[in-house]
Amino acid sequence: MATVELSLKARALRLLSQREHSRLELGRKLARYAQEGDDVEALLDLLEHNRWLSQERFSEALIHRRSARYGNGRIVAELQSHGIRGEELDRLKQGLASDETARCMEVWQRKFGSVAEDAQQRNKQMRFLLQRGFSQRAVQTALKGSEQFDE
Repeated sequence: MATVELSLKARALRLLSQREHSRLELGRKLARYAQEGDDVEALLDLLEHNRWLSQERFSEALIHRRSARYGNGRIVAELQSHGIRGEELDRLKQGLASDETARCMEVWQRKFGSVAEDAQQRNKQMRFLLQRGFSQRAVQTALKGSEQFDE
């Protein structure tokens, strides 16, 4: 049985039906299958015009997937790697900043659950949260709040 070669547009729609993609990411994936004469940029423009491809929807979906586990620094870096820049990125940063400390506290609670008994354990907890992309201020506030929470 012969396999049917999908058109570039069909591939794009199949990828977009599975999950949201950024323009940059979808362009990279489609470029592998582009034949001579195929215009990937024109196809991406068409998809955006028909609202099948949306940077805003992609950004919101990524933030929704990552916010329960990662801090603002990590999420913003991932958004930038997908080509989100300028005013859109600033708007998303402001939205993330409002609840970073609460998200940091939730991650800490799930991972550790209790206040560190010594400085070494406290440093371990801080490093974990910092590596997850939480800001120094959010980590310190969360650890101070967690001490009050346990008492």
